[in-house]
Amino acid sequence: MRLTLGEWGSRAACWVCLSRRSLVGRRREGALPERTPETHVIDYRAAEQLLEARDPRGAVKLLDPVIAAHPENTAARLLRARAFFAAAQLRPAELEFLVVLEREPDNAFAHFALARTLERANRADEAQRHFRLAAALDPRPDYLAAARFDNG
Repeated sequence: MRLTLGEWGSRAACWVCLSRRSLVGRRREGALPERTPETHVIDYRAAEQLLEARDPRGAVKLLDPVIAAHPENTAARLLRARAFFAAAQLRPAELEFLVVLEREPDNAFAHFALARTLERANRADEAQRHFRLAAALDPRPDYLAAARFDNG
């Protein structure tokens, strides 16, 4: 049987998740070594797959220990912020996006995603500032449309 790249990706994500669950059980029993940078990378990649498969809560669970071990990792924080947003956990998403922007104030995507988060929380005035910053940093059509420069 031949798998397309998309089918392979989703099957691999399922395998990673199933393997991850069995590993967690063994870790509790003390049969596995402690976490390493390599296992954190595996968890990060699995979290990406879970988010893509629309399991944001599972992604957050995988990312929590990664961020605890590497709090400076902006990519992991950005992924967790996206997962919080997808799970409609708007306040945690906002806080994570703010941490990312504190470290990378020129991250257009983080500004745009924070603006969407604020917009979803009915805070349109605050969102507008970040939509405009995103569009100024990266003039992509979707950022420009959301910024609504023509509406003052």
